[in-house]
Amino acid sequence: MSTPYSKEVPDTESSGADLDLRTALISRFKLSPEKIKAVQDLMPLESLGFVDAALRLGFITQDQVDDALVWAKRRQSEAAGGLVETAIRKISDNRQIILAQGEMVRPGAQLILAHDPDNPRSEKIRALRTELLLLSEVSSHANTIALLSASGGEGRSQLAAELAISFSQLGRRTLLVDADLRLPKQHILFGSTNENGLGEAISRNQKAWFHPVNGLPQLSLLTAGTTPPNPLELLSDGRFSRILQDWRKTFEFVILDTPPIKDYADGLAIATLAGKVIVLSRAQRTSYYETRELLRRLGSTQSQILGAVINHF
Repeated sequence: MSTPYSKEVPDTESSGADLDLRTALISRFKLSPEKIKAVQDLMPLESLGFVDAALRLGFITQDQVDDALVWAKRRQSEAAGGLVETAIRKISDNRQIILAQGEMVRPGAQLILAHDPDNPRSEKIRALRTELLLLSEVSSHANTIALLSASGGEGRSQLAAELAISFSQLGRRTLLVDADLRLPKQHILFGSTNENGLGEAISRNQKAWFHPVNGLPQLSLLTAGTTPPNPLELLSDGRFSRILQDWRKTFEFVILDTPPIKDYADGLAIATLAGKVIVLSRAQRTSYYETRELLRRLGSTQSQILGAVINHF
């Protein structure tokens, strides 16, 4: 299972969203005055912040913290954007955006988070989601994240799917894109057809066919499509950049699966456009040299490395 870690994660208690976060936790989840006092009493004793103390006492759950964090960030964004931006965002939340829709798909059994929320792996995915929410920008545009690994067989596609599922479970409009035009796997994980995907959207300059996901109304899947003869050229094409900009206006999170860096340069092109990256490796398999080479090559993209995940399986 995945064990997430990252560069130093900002402390929620010292961030500007702290007051909004506390307000959300207290009001949305009905923390009584007695519980609030118990939390405040524990804070100095254990050197804990408000959230950690409430979690320690069992007054709130990690899912409730994530929900409150989403609410607090939206409140910050609306306050920064003013009345016009707030109105635009509310309209965007309610309208039907997807114009080209594919068949309904279902998460496969391998995607444990969609079927077994109490599984230890599911809890680790939610913990990673919390770290990414803390690192996400307050913006009206989507946070676009590419998952990169040095080699194949490191669990990159599964983690990309699980992260997308986890964001959608918070009610965030999320798009999962299979940008691995070499050996795509997302259509297998979701039991989908793979005729009209990312490759066709770029090469034919047509609307992408988004698949709705059964049981996850806020999640859409775009498969890779038929393997093209020139994947790197397509992903480096200005049309892909423009498509990505459109997605940023429509969704709140865009998660991009990519081919392994050791074999193809596609992931570097995707990282350049995405701007944010999670680096994945596999315990007792990925070598130090491969990881170092991946990080060296990523340096040329000037993308932000949000953190790293070590897969254990």
